[in-house]
Amino acid sequence: MKSSKKKRQWREYAFPVLAAGLLALVAGTALFSGAAAAEAAKLKVTATIFPLYDFARQVGGDRALVSLLLPPGVEAHTYAPRPGDMIRLGNADVFLYTGEFMEPWAENLVKGVDNPALLVVDTSRGIELAEGDERDEHVHSGEAGAHAAPPQEEHHGHDHGASADAHAGDASDHHHHHGKDPHIWLDPVLARTMVSTIAEAFAAKDPAGAEIYRNNAESYAKELAALDREITEGLSSCERRTILYGGHFAFGYFARRYGLEHVSPYPGFAPDAEPSPRAVAELVETMKHTGASVIYHEELIDPKVARAIATETGARLLLLHGAHNLSREEREQGLTYLRIMRDNLARLREGLACR
Repeated sequence: MKSSKKKRQWREYAFPVLAAGLLALVAGTALFSGAAAAEAAKLKVTATIFPLYDFARQVGGDRALVSLLLPPGVEAHTYAPRPGDMIRLGNADVFLYTGEFMEPWAENLVKGVDNPALLVVDTSRGIELAEGDERDEHVHSGEAGAHAAPPQEEHHGHDHGASADAHAGDASDHHHHHGKDPHIWLDPVLARTMVSTIAEAFAAKDPAGAEIYRNNAESYAKELAALDREITEGLSSCERRTILYGGHFAFGYFARRYGLEHVSPYPGFAPDAEPSPRAVAELVETMKHTGASVIYHEELIDPKVARAIATETGARLLLLHGAHNLSREEREQGLTYLRIMRDNLARLREGLACR
């Protein structure tokens, strides 16, 4: 009797516990499935460089899953696509790049991807690119600014149109020599155009979220406009108006926007380019003559030339971040485009002796 009673008591206790556990398991599975489905429904976006990645996150919000093609710490100009990149693009809805002069490898990468539905977006669309510096390598300073250009169409899948095919063969040569200056994102005004282009691409790919994307882009455009005003005001009263740069100068659009000159011993933008001894000596003499106390350098590349100039002149090294990509530490810190640009402003105010 006692044994039967204990069995009944065990069943009365165990069944509810087992039932509750089963219900919890079912509920947990449903929650997991729901979360997985929600994640799968998001717009999948791959961006080549950090500014596009950051802009896309701002525009896409919770509706987009954005990834950055460049691994942490990799210099953007010398990046060589990996087999895994083709797999990633094969699963993407949208591919964002800056244009043939920044990523000359992008056209060939896309051609190798089996994803006819992929929307390929050149974010320089609507912006007239300035010519790269083609003058003597010992003096490099700003010229005419960028202007709005007739809009081009985004590319779907492998249909890139005749104009893209015409440039694909020699894009790498252009980028590594003179060609066009691709660093449009460093001008906050042009960055607003890029953000608008991204929003319209997202809206075309995901019409149900079009209003959300456009509202997000409008909100972020206001932040970029505020940044533009901060820079204009912050650089309005400076004793010096020339950026002395010991690296590959990417701030041409920025310099023209805010009325600055620049001097760099490097010819062009290619990271493997080396300045001549004469160019370095002239920059050293310029710094000694003007009494400049700061020499700027670029991110993610050993600033050996800038360091040598600093040693020769007693100047301090300051980073002027081109935002092409982030180091692993910067990514972990959650660094943003806006933060980078405000840090650049603070360092420029220091080096240009702004009041």
